[in-house]
Amino acid sequence: MKKLLSLALALCMILSVGSALAETVALKVWGSQEDQAMLQEMAESFKAANPDKTYDITFGVVGEPDAKTKYLEDPEAAADVFAFANDQLYDLLSADALYEVTLNKDAIIAANVAGSIEAASNGDHLYAYPMTADNGYFLYYDKSVISEEQVKTLDGILEAANAAGKKVFMDVSNGWYIASFFLANGKLGLDENGKQTSDFNNEAGVAAGEAIKAFTAHEAFLTGDDAILTGGMGDTIAAGVSGTWNADAIKEKLGDNYAATKLPTYTANGEQVQMGSFAGFKLVGVNTMTQYPEDAMALAEWLTNEENQLKRFEMRAMGPSNINVAASEAVQANEALAALALQAQYAVSQKDVLGNYWSPAEAFGTTMEAKDYAKDVKTLLDEMVAQITQ
Repeated sequence: MKKLLSLALALCMILSVGSALAETVALKVWGSQEDQAMLQEMAESFKAANPDKTYDITFGVVGEPDAKTKYLEDPEAAADVFAFANDQLYDLLSADALYEVTLNKDAIIAANVAGSIEAASNGDHLYAYPMTADNGYFLYYDKSVISEEQVKTLDGILEAANAAGKKVFMDVSNGWYIASFFLANGKLGLDENGKQTSDFNNEAGVAAGEAIKAFTAHEAFLTGDDAILTGGMGDTIAAGVSGTWNADAIKEKLGDNYAATKLPTYTANGEQVQMGSFAGFKLVGVNTMTQYPEDAMALAEWLTNEENQLKRFEMRAMGPSNINVAASEAVQANEALAALALQAQYAVSQKDVLGNYWSPAEAFGTTMEAKDYAKDVKTLLDEMVAQITQ
């Protein structure tokens, strides 16, 4: 009898283990229409790399811009793993949509540029996996006018352009671009109550403001929209600040003289300060309602790892957040993405920027462009910060 019971027990254990081994892990992934074929390739390689489990991975067409809206419509029906734009992070966290990254967190942080990690984090907690780092800005320049040494500093760029009778373009009255000067010396964030904070009127901020004043007062300075930049580059313009969306047009205008690099340093209180920038990132999150959190995290990490960020660049020309891929020969051969990668180490996410930043910053920039010096820079910055933080 005892032998029979033992055999029965052993059989039950074998059946139980066999059932566990045979369990199919079902995961749904959201991505843009353009990414569907690529995502399926990545999923197949994930399965091949994890032969000890059986995965059923399905796909839905939901692009990064629509991820938050689609998720909030029906969280239970949302994908286990989904891509989204980093400016959706706080809203998704408020909806308790994102599973905190607990698997291989340190390795993920080490593998990606700091700005992308900051964009995916809330405090010290990481809530998403960086996927791209290609929505930002840098410097295009005509290398027949500006040398590699001169392009390192704003003073050098202005001097070279002026000597050639050409202009240096930057839309200083745009809050996205003017932040470059202030982010080098200060912070724009949120306090514990979610209120906008800014120190752009402290001593370092005033030095940045004075640098903006000097730049916009220079005879080589030029402002305007994208059409002004792309139309004038190579003719009246020797250098300009913009992003990857203008790369083809500028490359066509400059031909063999086409070049791009990070933003320069500028002079503040007699010292050279590296210009910062805003950056936009695409991230991959794991749904808190997933039945398989560890498997979903493993898949999210796989979709954003070094190999697949390189694949994303090769198949879709998307700029990597992965440090090694950004430094690879393939990315470095793309001048615009290589410049963006160089600037990425000085870039910060917009996720902590509320709507009340933009108008005051743009008003200050407009005043500088108009060379309206009725008030000194400190007074103007005090007024700007008061409006930003009200």
